[in-house]
Amino acid sequence: MYDPETTTVATYHGPATGAFPASLPLPSTDVTAEAGFPLPTADFSASEVDLGEILVPNPLASFLYRAAGNSMIMDGVLDGDFLLVDRSLNPRSGDLVVATFMGQAPICKRLRLDGDRIILDSRNPHHKPIEVPEGVEVECFCVRSVARVVRRG
Repeated sequence: MYDPETTTVATYHGPATGAFPASLPLPSTDVTAEAGFPLPTADFSASEVDLGEILVPNPLASFLYRAAGNSMIMDGVLDGDFLLVDRSLNPRSGDLVVATFMGQAPICKRLRLDGDRIILDSRNPHHKPIEVPEGVEVECFCVRSVARVVRRG
């Protein structure tokens, strides 16, 4: 149906509940990190933020997949990134999803619903959209967040 060498394949890594402890409070501050011109340092006011609550608000329905490929680079999904999928969300047109159909490996795409047609769009101009044949059942799960290890060098 699709060429695994020209699409971003998502490999299942297990439930997200084991990715973080039950609670993962980390120190936080009201100071923002400017992405543009640096501002003088403001007063540092610390509080706590539970990273597990932010990243995995619905642990029983959340799973981790690992992206492989470059078909979604314009959406910020890079080869090796982790995709946090929340099965409790209902996918809508325009959502970033992990989809599987016809026994194929799960893939990461943008869901487009056009009437009765289901189209899975790549976000790389070198990769064509995948139009799912009429009558084929597609299982789609919403990607809640994308995480990567920042690579140095």
